[in-house]
Amino acid sequence: MSSPSTVAAATPAPPDGTSRAPVPDVARGLMLALIALANVMIYLHDRPYGLRQHVVEDGTADNVTTALLVTFVDGRAYPLFAALFGYGLVRIADRARARGVDERGVTSVVRRRSAWLVVFGLVHALLAFSGDVLGWYGLLGVVLAARTRASDRVLLWWAAVWLVVASAVQGLLYADPRITDQRGFLWSFAIADPFEALGWRAVEWLMTPVGLLSVVSAVLVGMWAGKRRLLERPERHRPLLRRVAAWGIPLGVLGGVGTALATVRVWEPAAPVVALLAWAHVLTGVLGGLGYLAAIALVVSRHDRGPVVLALRATGERSLSAYLFQTVVFASLLPAHALALGATMGTFEAAVLAVGTWLATVLLAVLLARRGRPGPAEALLRRLRGREPGGRELRRPGA
Repeated sequence: MSSPSTVAAATPAPPDGTSRAPVPDVARGLMLALIALANVMIYLHDRPYGLRQHVVEDGTADNVTTALLVTFVDGRAYPLFAALFGYGLVRIADRARARGVDERGVTSVVRRRSAWLVVFGLVHALLAFSGDVLGWYGLLGVVLAARTRASDRVLLWWAAVWLVVASAVQGLLYADPRITDQRGFLWSFAIADPFEALGWRAVEWLMTPVGLLSVVSAVLVGMWAGKRRLLERPERHRPLLRRVAAWGIPLGVLGGVGTALATVRVWEPAAPVVALLAWAHVLTGVLGGLGYLAAIALVVSRHDRGPVVLALRATGERSLSAYLFQTVVFASLLPAHALALGATMGTFEAAVLAVGTWLATVLLAVLLARRGRPGPAEALLRRLRGREPGGRELRRPGA
């Protein structure tokens, strides 16, 4: 592990030459741990499936792990990811404007960056992980590229309306309490033939946005926060951040507990109650994700140094590489068409694998930071995007 000064010296500056804000990168670094925990469970197969497509198990450690994941991670990690993405869209646009790029050029910059994320997402999905979200977020970036100057009222109004509707639709997808031997979606992980699994991954990737409709609201809130630069100047917005954390996190927990108890079969409510729980779980998940982000901003605004924070910053700066590295590990070990460990690994063991994989990405990110090098995926993405209006080389999306 490198010293704080070494990592800080290796932290690349943003395109406008200002010092890089720590909060977004620290949030990305922590977010990757939640993403790992959420994604690894998708790979478990060849057992009965219950509520929210979690495998049905009898072990105490496995059920406790599942309950904790449903309460604190499921439907909470990706809204955090989405809010950071929305924040980054606005900051990319603002930096382009600061270089004198006109509005048409600004929209072009944001769309081109987002379009490359769609390409990365497609390749990622076809090769390994059909639950990929890069493509969905990239598509949102393409659609919202011309709205980076939308008014606060428009952004927050649409975020609220979309959240109510999308959470109802998305909640219905997870409202079936029956235990079945077949997944309701993402079937490829249990398919032993690699070519058949590849074909299904293409279909599954196109279905992924349906299960992530609610994150659009988090993207819009992130854009609103980006306009106000909340994550770059958290010390100026502590009262607001405290309110968001104080309300968002408890609501996220309360909205997840009922579904968690039903998922591990401690409570077996009637089908209409399950549907209500599923809707509440998705809706409060967005609030919980935003609460996590506010809490991270508050902590980092007071403690922006130290080896842990700097290691998380290094990881967040290389978040795309870290995200793809997780897939390399999980896809090599767990699916039926690979080593098939997902057929026997319990939920607790999978969580340990996820955390261990995340810690490995943190270590690798610190080693790269010591050498002043970006992540391999970030370097490739930068080369593919070439140069943007204003004559500067494109850098990784983010704040």
